[in-house]
Amino acid sequence: MKEVTQIRKLSLWIFFIPLIAINLCLIISQNPEFLDNTFFSVDMIGRSGFSIPYLDGSLSISRASRTFPQYLIFKPAMIITAFFLYFYWKNNNDLVNKLYSTSFNYKFKTFGVLSAVFLAIHSIFLGIKFDIQIYKLLRRVVLLLFIIFEIIAQGYLVYHLYKLKLKLEKMINKKILIMKIILVSILASVAILSLPILITKGNIHFKHALEWNYFVGVILFYLFSRFFWRRTT
Repeated sequence: MKEVTQIRKLSLWIFFIPLIAINLCLIISQNPEFLDNTFFSVDMIGRSGFSIPYLDGSLSISRASRTFPQYLIFKPAMIITAFFLYFYWKNNNDLVNKLYSTSFNYKFKTFGVLSAVFLAIHSIFLGIKFDIQIYKLLRRVVLLLFIIFEIIAQGYLVYHLYKLKLKLEKMINKKILIMKIILVSILASVAILSLPILITKGNIHFKHALEWNYFVGVILFYLFSRFFWRRTT
């Protein structure tokens, strides 16, 4: 099926583009001296010492990527990722319609496309300074909606794939299906359990470390998708 071929290709792009982007921004942030005395001199806010934010939460993804020149990497990468996300969810919707013999926009497509829209919006406005409190709140809400819609979309898709597992027996890797179910369950559980900490002040390092690891967890779903579908002819 052509949808399977497209899903396999899109999955790799959706995983690697944002992963490379955020870590490249981190490297630039921690090694700003390499760009000193050039047009791409790193903004002071975007500079940091060496650390492993996945473990110590020393800085946020936002701080590492919202200033010049890091945003020249981050913004296009996330917008491109959002573009690929749209087609990922569309192809999955088309595939499930074929398997169910229906013509329907499933909930995973709706939530998936919405997550792509909010990722693009967040990327566009990241780093733009407005001294308005409501703007800062809206920026956090947009990021939160991206995460919520993404997890819901992933959950609905896994649910439908599990229902179709017998029909897809020769096309899928059942072990990867179990891994996808476990991953989505962990992401949903962590989000719920971390909510009391996230809505209170303090615990900055924990929040930052959670942000880096959670982002990788979200996009790991797409790497699993690449190996979930067997190669088709």
